[in-house]
Amino acid sequence: MSQEYETFQLGDWKLQSGENINNAYIAYKTFGDPNTPAIVYPTWFSGAISDNFWLIGEDKLLNPKKFYIIVTALFGNGQSSSPSNQPSPGPFPKVSFYDNVRAQHELVTKHMGITHLRAVVGWSMGGAQSYQWATQYPDFMDIVVPFCTSAKTSLHNQVFLEGVKSALIAVKKSRSSGSGEISLDRKTVEAHTWSAEEKDVGLKALGRVYAGWGFSQAFYRHKLYETVLGFKGLEDFMVNFWEKWACSKEPENLLVLLQTWQNGDVSQQEPYNGDFEKAMASIKAKALILPAKTDLYFPPEDSEYEVSCMKPGVGTLDIFPSIWGHWAGGPGDSKEDVEWLDNKLTQFFEDNRGDEVNSLTEQVQNAL
Repeated sequence: MSQEYETFQLGDWKLQSGENINNAYIAYKTFGDPNTPAIVYPTWFSGAISDNFWLIGEDKLLNPKKFYIIVTALFGNGQSSSPSNQPSPGPFPKVSFYDNVRAQHELVTKHMGITHLRAVVGWSMGGAQSYQWATQYPDFMDIVVPFCTSAKTSLHNQVFLEGVKSALIAVKKSRSSGSGEISLDRKTVEAHTWSAEEKDVGLKALGRVYAGWGFSQAFYRHKLYETVLGFKGLEDFMVNFWEKWACSKEPENLLVLLQTWQNGDVSQQEPYNGDFEKAMASIKAKALILPAKTDLYFPPEDSEYEVSCMKPGVGTLDIFPSIWGHWAGGPGDSKEDVEWLDNKLTQFFEDNRGDEVNSLTEQVQNAL
């Protein structure tokens, strides 16, 4: 698959925080025929557009011969508007999932002329955007499939992210100013300029903290990093998987994404005004919720509560029977979990085919 992508200019983008992203743009890549039912498939924490390709193919549910697949990039991922691609270093405004999904809605409606989606699907922060779509534009899609994610970032998840963030910014002699905040001095350009050494030390620290969360205890106990992923030992895995991943990123971009993630909450928008149960009850799309049994930051118990808040017949819960932890849901390293996920997606779409017919009819009628 081609690594290239396109961008859509949003202009000066007003954010929930009251701030603006000046000359904002959203990056995206499409697969398939725009006359087929459309699926939005957003990126995840740190992920580039190409990091979503593992779930797309003619042998999978996300088949470009059957669907028009739109992969959208988060603000802060380095492809959409991000600190790393701004004209000069400096404070980046506070961004929310709401801001990201509003930009995606602008892309699909005003640029692509799409008036209805077949589905929104996503892993991790991509799944959080699926929930956001379902509550922000409840009538816009037939299906949502959030996997290994949550509609509201739990307190425990916020604590985990505080550790990741604090490891990164310690090299800047900065401490956390709290969950949902970017802790560096936001008033000076110098605070946003990272030396090569600061990047190396800070990002490697972030990677090692993250290593204890991405995979489960059982993953490490069974040494799947050796038997499946092919590393020579634990230190080889820490250096050549986790540190390598972290050092491929830009610190300022990660801080934007961390802040977005920590503030995740579908009720923080009109008309819900902080009422989480009301927000979840507003979901109209058929929802397939797929947590992983051993995910350390999105446990099945949280997903069970989310489904219980939906109206009867809306939400379906199934659980990855995997020891890969959060990585059960992506990005494709566990072949058995990819197969399990794709089978669940295929069956759910098949069970809700009536919506697909209605969705395509609506698209055609609106185009005439």
